[in-house]
Amino acid sequence: MQTNPIIRLTGVDIYQQDTLVLADVYLSVRPGEWIYLIGKVGSGKSSLIKVLHAELDIFNGEAYVAGYNLRRIKNKEIPLLRRKIGVVFQDFRLLTDRSVRDNLVFVLKATGWKQEKAITDRIREVMDLVGMAHSLNRMPHELSGGEQQRVVIARAILNDPEIILADEPTGNLDPETTADLMKIFIDLNRKGKTILMATHDYPVVEKYKAKTLLCADLKLSNPDKEQLSLDFSELLDEKK
Repeated sequence: MQTNPIIRLTGVDIYQQDTLVLADVYLSVRPGEWIYLIGKVGSGKSSLIKVLHAELDIFNGEAYVAGYNLRRIKNKEIPLLRRKIGVVFQDFRLLTDRSVRDNLVFVLKATGWKQEKAITDRIREVMDLVGMAHSLNRMPHELSGGEQQRVVIARAILNDPEIILADEPTGNLDPETTADLMKIFIDLNRKGKTILMATHDYPVVEKYKAKTLLCADLKLSNPDKEQLSLDFSELLDEKK
């Protein structure tokens, strides 16, 4: 039985401010699929993720995410779309003036949760899942980078989204912490979550195999193995 794509872009140009970063993008992602986005800094990976999250507008082509038409989506519909999408940011974006628990409470109340017991139970559930239930009362600055990223993953899955967009989630982490976080993503994917992950982390892509798309020369493409290896060599040189 054929499954309709949960993400489908057809002939879309993607701009960051007034600069074209990806042209004529075609992307089709099935429910439960895992896809890596690779490419140099400035190649359009993060901009593509912002488009899918309705953070950047598009002006041509067709774009559908989780049943919403991004060309025609109304402002009042954007919060509904974002309940179906969890975003994991490299720079965390935790509110620094409140505890971990209050960060998560803020998200739930902003997305319509009202009952205190339901809020408490859901926060406990997601924090157990990422192994951080003991840190609810800590402040973000008291956590390591890996701990903060676990909280960010917990925040992303609070509303049980269909899609998880991860922008360089392991970019600043050591290999051991990266492995622990990847186990969380793998578990989420096994539970049916669709994952689109932008990454420079070549060892991660090599170890945890999945479809890989390359952002380069204003194009989004599915590279062959030789091209993929070459591009990752350039990315590794770029990071030194």
